[in-house]
Amino acid sequence: MSDSEGDTQSELEALFEPQGTVESLTRWERVKQQYDLYVRAPLKVAINDWRTVVGLGLLILFGLAGTVGVWFTAAPSSGQAPFLLGPFENWAYPLGTDVLGRPIHTQLIHATPAMFQMILGGAGLAIGLATVVGLLSGFLRDTVVDRVLMTIADVVITIPGLPLVMVLVAVFQPRNPYVVGVLLGLDAWPALARQIRSQVLSIREEHYVEASRIMGLRIWTILRRDLLGQLTPYIAINAALAARGIIFGSVGLYFIGVLPFNALNWGVMMNMAYASGALNETAKLHWLLWPMLTIFLLSVSFVLLSQGLDSVFNVRLRARHAQTAGEGDTSASKGEHDNA
Repeated sequence: MSDSEGDTQSELEALFEPQGTVESLTRWERVKQQYDLYVRAPLKVAINDWRTVVGLGLLILFGLAGTVGVWFTAAPSSGQAPFLLGPFENWAYPLGTDVLGRPIHTQLIHATPAMFQMILGGAGLAIGLATVVGLLSGFLRDTVVDRVLMTIADVVITIPGLPLVMVLVAVFQPRNPYVVGVLLGLDAWPALARQIRSQVLSIREEHYVEASRIMGLRIWTILRRDLLGQLTPYIAINAALAARGIIFGSVGLYFIGVLPFNALNWGVMMNMAYASGALNETAKLHWLLWPMLTIFLLSVSFVLLSQGLDSVFNVRLRARHAQTAGEGDTSASKGEHDNA
C-alpha cells in the first residue's frame, strides 16, 4: 500500500523482464512472464508455508465431504443404525450413532453443504459490501457520498450484533442457509469498510491513480483497475476471517435454538446431544464431541489459510521465489539478487 510496497512490486515485475525493451517481448514471453510472476511464485510460497498447505487441505476435505460425500452416503434417518453405538465399535458407523439410531458421520457430512452456503452468503455479503463502501468512501473523501456512507457504517457499528441478528431471525424465521448467512453478515461489514477506506486514502495519492484521474477515466474503472488490485490481498485475508465468524454465529444460534431446526446442522446436533444429557453420560459424549471437533477443524482451516495468504501475498517473498524459478537466470545473477 505504501511507496516501498509499490517499489517492491516494480522490482518484482522487473525480475521477469527478458533482455531488451518491453516492446521486443513476444506474446509467448509475456505469457511466461505473467505465469512466473502470478502463478508459479505464489504457488512456491504457498507450498513452503505449512499453514497454507494444512488450511487449504482441510478446506478441500470439507469441500469434498459437502459435494461428493453427500452422493455416496445416505441421508441420516431414525432407526437407520443401532441405537447409541460408540465410535469405532462398528466400522460401518465409524463415529458411532445417536439415540435415534442415526450415524453421526452421515449427519456431519450432510450438514456440510448448508454450512458452506451460510458462509458464502454471510461472508460474501460482508466482504462485498465492505469493499464497495470502503472503495467509494475513500476515493470520494470529504464528499457527501463519503459522509453518508461512513455515517451509515458508524450507526451499524453501534448496534449490538448478536441482539440484532436474534431479532431478525425471530422475525423472519429463515430456513434457507443463504438467508441465514446474509442475516449473520449484516453487522460484519462496517469495521472492514472503515479499514479499506483508510487503505484507499493512502493509495489514491499514488502517481498512477492520479494519472488515471487526469486521463478522465471513469470512477469504476479506476476503482477496479488501480485500487481493487492493490487491496485484493487484504480483502482475501479478511474474507477467510469473516467465514470463521459465520461458522461460530450460525452454530451458536442453532445450538441455543434461535434458528429453526429444519435441516441438519452441527449446532442442531450439539443441541440434541446436550438436551439428551451428553455431558453427564459417557455413552452419549461422542454425540457432542464429534460436531465440536468438526467446527474446530473448519474454523482452524480458515485461520491457517488467512495466515498463509499473508505470506502468499507478500511481495518480497514472491520476488524471492520468482527469481529462483525464473528461467534463464545465471547463478551469478541469482547471487546478486540474493545479496540485494
